[in-house]
Amino acid sequence: MSWLRLIFQPGLFTQPFMVHAYTAGTMIALLSACIGVFIVLRKWTFVAHAIPKIGFAGAAGSILTGVNPLVGITVFSVAGSIAIGSWSKKGRNDVITALTLVLALGLGALFLAISQTFAQNAYALFFGQVVGISLNEVLITVALGTLCLLAMVLLYRPLLLTSIEREWAQARGVFVTAIDVLFLIVASVAAALTVPLIGILLNFSLLVAPAAAAAQLSRRPGQMMMLSIVISVGSLWLSLLLAYDIGWPVGFFTASVTTTVYVFARVLRVRTGR
Repeated sequence: MSWLRLIFQPGLFTQPFMVHAYTAGTMIALLSACIGVFIVLRKWTFVAHAIPKIGFAGAAGSILTGVNPLVGITVFSVAGSIAIGSWSKKGRNDVITALTLVLALGLGALFLAISQTFAQNAYALFFGQVVGISLNEVLITVALGTLCLLAMVLLYRPLLLTSIEREWAQARGVFVTAIDVLFLIVASVAAALTVPLIGILLNFSLLVAPAAAAAQLSRRPGQMMMLSIVISVGSLWLSLLLAYDIGWPVGFFTASVTTTVYVFARVLRVRTGR
């Protein structure tokens, strides 16, 4: 049918770079959806916004030193997460998060001033690039994503407990700070994995928006998780299709689609009185 050929253009599922994008993107969307539920439950959206920006300094430093930017982003994001999780008191991490973010941005500015080649790579790092995902990056994404998902399975019960009843968990002897740090490390790795596909500036949309939309439709953590996964994976698949057909950055479509789904979910909740 002609309209199907118009939407699903030749090469959408056969071009190697699109196969790479869909493979890595599915893993990223699945991981982001699972992590995002706990970010929303904990009200840590500022942390989720800050972690990729902290990784920006690592990207700038990596390009300056000739290292793979994904390595620098991961190292700086993990280091920032450890600082935020370790120094925060009673779950109030806004000040520590802000200070860590400012320090990282300052380092990034320094690396930019020294480097002469960063500008050539800035667009892909900030906004993502579908054609830039290599098979090696796909394998790394799948491997690290699988490890992060296994970590989330192991952390699920203490994460849920500390997200909903933090003080009660402390009274029961749960190592809350250790759980916070481990969760933030997993979240920082997930944020770093999204950079090649949708960029540093827009991966917040995939990490938070699907889970926030799911929270509008259900208050049960299990249902929230399933809805978040469906919204996240579906939004990314649609974004990749639109990016391939139109040629605009996939990060733009990811932000637009997930925001639209969130608005729709919120309107539906208000209209149904849930």
